[in-house]
Amino acid sequence: MEFSGKLSENMDYLQQTLMAGKNFDVVYRTFDIAGREACLYFIDGFTKDEVLLKLLQIFSGIKPEDMPANAHDFSKKYLPYGETGLLKDSDTMITQLLSGISCLLIDGYEICLTIDCRTYPARSVAEPDKDKVLRGSRDGFVETLIFNTALIRRRIRDPRLTMEILNAGESSHTDIALCYMRGRADEQLLNLIRSRIEKLHVDALTMNQESLAECLYPHKWYNPFPKFRFSERPDTTAASILEGSIVLIVDTSPSAMILPSSVFDIIEDADDYYFPPITGTYLRLSRMAISLLSLILTPLWLLLMQNPDIIPSWLEFIQLSDELYVPLIFQLLILEFAIDGLRLAAVSTPSMLTTPLSIIAGIVMGEYAVQSGWFNSETMLYMAFVTVANYSQSSFELGYALKFMRILILILTALFNYWGFAAGILFSICAIVFNKTIAGKSYIYPLIPFSWRELKKRFFRSRLPHTEKN
Repeated sequence: MEFSGKLSENMDYLQQTLMAGKNFDVVYRTFDIAGREACLYFIDGFTKDEVLLKLLQIFSGIKPEDMPANAHDFSKKYLPYGETGLLKDSDTMITQLLSGISCLLIDGYEICLTIDCRTYPARSVAEPDKDKVLRGSRDGFVETLIFNTALIRRRIRDPRLTMEILNAGESSHTDIALCYMRGRADEQLLNLIRSRIEKLHVDALTMNQESLAECLYPHKWYNPFPKFRFSERPDTTAASILEGSIVLIVDTSPSAMILPSSVFDIIEDADDYYFPPITGTYLRLSRMAISLLSLILTPLWLLLMQNPDIIPSWLEFIQLSDELYVPLIFQLLILEFAIDGLRLAAVSTPSMLTTPLSIIAGIVMGEYAVQSGWFNSETMLYMAFVTVANYSQSSFELGYALKFMRILILILTALFNYWGFAAGILFSICAIVFNKTIAGKSYIYPLIPFSWRELKKRFFRSRLPHTEKN
């Protein structure tokens, strides 16, 4: 529906649609501007009151003979504010109003004047708890979209940096920022992502970026390895954009979705670049080795315990020192699930109780579980290493993917011994090798297709290229 030149008709429609009488936060204010009746709509809590006060003072000083004939001239002359607009469609106006934009209707004008003086409740841009670094920037994304894009703009002062605004959700109309560098991003992938977002038919992005990811790439559910890289760090996101990646930032989500992403991209960490090349290379190789160990350590130990005759003499100390009451496979599986239970409990525990409950979990569920015979001390040791190793890389999705593969290898090893262990390893390799990025390319590039030049960059941190100005 388009607005008419009669303010009363426009207000009747908006009152019926917005139900301003029942919605206490939908505020409207009627007043006169140079003898004409006007109405200002805004959402309480989303508006800067001092800006509206200044504008109302300006409106009160307008004389009838100075009143422009159309809304466009009125906006140019009497709306001295940076972000203003003109709307003819009432549905678009309602969507913008509910997102926090103030809307002004004046009798005689068939156009609504919008004033973007909104402000959202937001927390500070403190360093994220998950993506911490030993050295580097200490700021992080928040739930407000405009703050997140500003953190990226602060790091990339280049006119080629493009941030398109899109929205999805029939009810939520969630804002989505599509960020990329013109001339560096894959145009074909960019057009694909843009078209998929524009064609989304969902009621709301209830789970923020996860909802968007599942709509953009409905991949096969049985392959747990992530297709996207998520980061709460503006510096990591800005570096990815400069490398040609495409970034999606969803309003109300404190992280950026980086794509396309291979397994090597997901394993990388900001600390690799905040230290000298030799230190960064050591950190990167250590992270890769620890991730690999977290996958095969417990299945390999289980295989050796099932076949003690193949244990070399110099590794005999790894055998069980106490009597076995519960089969090893059940001990390992119980601990796999118990660790996740403790993790979920830690998330839901009030901060003031975290320390005492951690002590209880460590002593009672650790020490006494071994003494009671439920678990052997060796089992607890190896599972403790696996648990700590999962936190060596920042991606939750990759950590759980390795966990699922580890459980599969454990079960196959317990059932089929050597052949089960080999089948589990082969299945894990195939799950990575035959995986594809959202761009349809190899998930393990530059291994497949092979490129030695690019492979060196993945394993070894080199000096950043630079040129000297003449």
